Amino acid sequence: MKVHLQVTGAPRQVATDARELAEIAADGLFTFEGPHDVFFPLVVAAGATSLELMTNVAIAGPRSPMHLAHAAYDLQVYSEGRFRLGLGSQIRAHIEKRYGSTWGAPAERTAESVAAVRAIFAAWEGRAPLNFRGKYYTHTLLPPTFDPGPNPFGPPPVLMGALGPVMTRKAAEVADGLLVMPFNSERHFTERTLPAVAEGLRRSGRTPDGFPVIAQVMVAIGRTEEALTAAMGGVGSLIAFYGSTPAYRPVLEVEGWEQLHSTLNALSKTGGFAEMRALVTDEMVRTIGVAGTPEECAAQIRTRFGAGIEEVCCYFPGYAPNAADVADLVEALHDREDRRAPVRVDERS
Repeated sequence: MKVHLQVTGAPRQVATDARELAEIAADGLFTFEGPHDVFFPLVVAAGATSLELMTNVAIAGPRSPMHLAHAAYDLQVYSEGRFRLGLGSQIRAHIEKRYGSTWGAPAERTAESVAAVRAIFAAWEGRAPLNFRGKYYTHTLLPPTFDPGPNPFGPPPVLMGALGPVMTRKAAEVADGLLVMPFNSERHFTERTLPAVAEGLRRSGRTPDGFPVIAQVMVAIGRTEEALTAAMGGVGSLIAFYGSTPAYRPVLEVEGWEQLHSTLNALSKTGGFAEMRALVTDEMVRTIGVAGTPEECAAQIRTRFGAGIEEVCCYFPGYAPNAADVADLVEALHDREDRRAPVRVDERS
């Protein structure tokens, strides 16, 4: 199983952090669009390591597909073919109030952004004229001065991040792979994510072969009681934050915790973050995240997403894990003795 770890976006720290993650045998690095730019750190990491690279995710809505295509194409060249463009949406408040952009039909808009980026790539590769006319984006002008020409490493894959059934179906219809939202559980993944993937693939006439479903998980890791308590506190805080968002309510619903959402949502509007964290039990942390020693966390990840899963992105939110523990987690997930067939989507769903 390939293991991808998050690299910090702090400009003066990226190279050091990327090298440290390479030293513990991570297969890839990903960035999260938070307090720093989502693309710039990967440029630095591409020069500092030989690891795979991925945005996880770049928010598509406020950006032109042309901007996304240029950033992705150049990163693919600079990294010599190690880059994947992960795109996703955001909730209305962030799109309108943080990005100053227009909100509406997030699944449809994100899917169209993916299609537009791929149409631009096709034009640059010389496979078709640039003639993309969608509901939200139009790209029909490509003078030679602005055409970078074929990428020597081929155009990068375009992935979509998703949680709900509509976005997940869209990802399976148009993208090159799915980034499973880390606010998830074994039951939600099995009962809702995989059937939505199967339906999206059916609609697009594709099969699960060649469509990676990339697991993502919040990990509370520690070999001592003190370390594990701190780790579960960090994961629990992020679960409380995610649980306050209406779009993430279905995960709580499928586990029988739907009443928790309205309380978390109300507290989030008054800044009651400590109270929010107190409402998240250890059971919730272990159900939505994973918790334990490195070996226990690796076993839980395999159980949650299915034997033989090929890629996982691990998050360590709100705490600083012991580097040796992270290295042991990576080693445990790399263990080939436990490897069976890749995750499959039941096409009859």
